[in-house]
Amino acid sequence: MSLPRIKVENLSIGYDGFAVMKDISFEVGEGEVFVVMGASGCGKSTLLRTMIGLQPPLGGAIFYGEKDFNNAPAGEKLEMLRAFGVLYQGGALWSAMTIAENIALPMRQFTSLSENDIKELVELKLALVGLRGFGSFYPSEISGGMRKRAGLARAIALDPKILFFDEPSAGLDPISSRRLDELILEMRYSLGATIVVVTHELASIFTIADRAIYLDSKTRAPTAIGKPKELLKSGSPDVRMFLNRGVDTSSNNG
Repeated sequence: MSLPRIKVENLSIGYDGFAVMKDISFEVGEGEVFVVMGASGCGKSTLLRTMIGLQPPLGGAIFYGEKDFNNAPAGEKLEMLRAFGVLYQGGALWSAMTIAENIALPMRQFTSLSENDIKELVELKLALVGLRGFGSFYPSEISGGMRKRAGLARAIALDPKILFFDEPSAGLDPISSRRLDELILEMRYSLGATIVVVTHELASIFTIADRAIYLDSKTRAPTAIGKPKELLKSGSPDVRMFLNRGVDTSSNNG
């Protein structure tokens, strides 16, 4: 049996010694879309920040394949980080750079590609996220949904093996949110990427998640893991209440 792409063991996360969430354990398989869900303030984004190395854990371990992320030598850890692509809540684009320059930045920093090759790849990434022809625009000149897609184009600039999304639908209208969900699923198939998504948006959870973990702010620990439709029927009362907030799930994938 193959190793999980990601394995989190007894992880505690928080700040200044205070545990926001503890006893987090889960595995994510190769090519899986795994959702981290829960109410606001439960520690979803803190978990993602810990998984990508922006926040040290208070305890426990994170493995990528066989490699212990937090205890890896610096060079090995950098190699793991280069296999990640991250889409932050606001897109986190450089405002003084055009969309094309934002996408080209990691290529210029981490590859030896020629400028012509970079230009071609930037055009390809823009086309993949539906932004062909917008490379010369600045972030302030495009809509919020387009900025999210531009952020996604930058996240996939180096063809990452693992993609992380932090509240990708936050602030988007339903149509833009649905388009972004479709793009996330396309990235899974086109890149063969494993994807971890932090979200509390029900429509996204039921559309994209192969499995999901629920972080409970009351117990400060995970209380459920599984397919969203199954958790809707058999999860704890809090999980069922979270997943049953007036959204019709009958036409979505579970």
